[in-house]
Amino acid sequence: MFTNLQYQILKKLSPGGPHCCGGGVYKGKSKLAVLMGDEFFPKIAGKVVIDFGCGDGNDAVEMAGRGAKRVIGIDIREDVLQAARQNAVAKGVQETCLFACSTKELADIVVSVDAFEHFGDPAGILSIMNHLLQPTGEVLVCFGPTWYHPLGGHLFSVFPWAHLIFSEKALIRWRSTFKTDGATRFSEVAGGLNQMTIAKFEELIAGSPLELASLELVPIKKLRHFHNRFTREFTTAVVRGRLVKRT
Repeated sequence: MFTNLQYQILKKLSPGGPHCCGGGVYKGKSKLAVLMGDEFFPKIAGKVVIDFGCGDGNDAVEMAGRGAKRVIGIDIREDVLQAARQNAVAKGVQETCLFACSTKELADIVVSVDAFEHFGDPAGILSIMNHLLQPTGEVLVCFGPTWYHPLGGHLFSVFPWAHLIFSEKALIRWRSTFKTDGATRFSEVAGGLNQMTIAKFEELIAGSPLELASLELVPIKKLRHFHNRFTREFTTAVVRGRLVKRT
């Protein structure tokens, strides 16, 4: 009964799919520069880079065009890999920007952009990244929003923190009115949603073959004055981590 009441409230608040999580924030800007920071492009210059979870290849193509020696985009979806290859050809970087489901080449830098909150097995992903890395290489991870961010529910963020107020059952039922993939849990929606928090990310790294060389928590601009170690889960916009092989 409680689930049904929540569902009815959600239907009233948002009869169709929400529009809170589009990519418009990056319009006219480099997504990599915004998410990874100013030092990113100088760091990858002349390096072999693996873009882990490359999607349609936009980030990989940009890295190839901005100084990387070679970029290998990895993704498990062949349809997006085909789109990525076409993207590389259109931008004239097909000789230095390759796309595949896997690679045996070791990278100087493994990059993961906007993906860690979506991986179904993030611990397994860290192990794979470790195997793809040169002994002196590094993994650059950037993702957000995390689960306790106001919009950490992604599509389920009908309003700030809605995903924490409404039950998973009610939110999934509401989603089923405009999505037909049959998902019954957050983890089953397109792209996946693993409810990643900053603390969970740190715990995963601690149990992995990689270690944190640095961790930067970029605050939400409007909440930056309230951002500290006690409020970080609720006031962090972007998580940036640099990982190296454990010694």
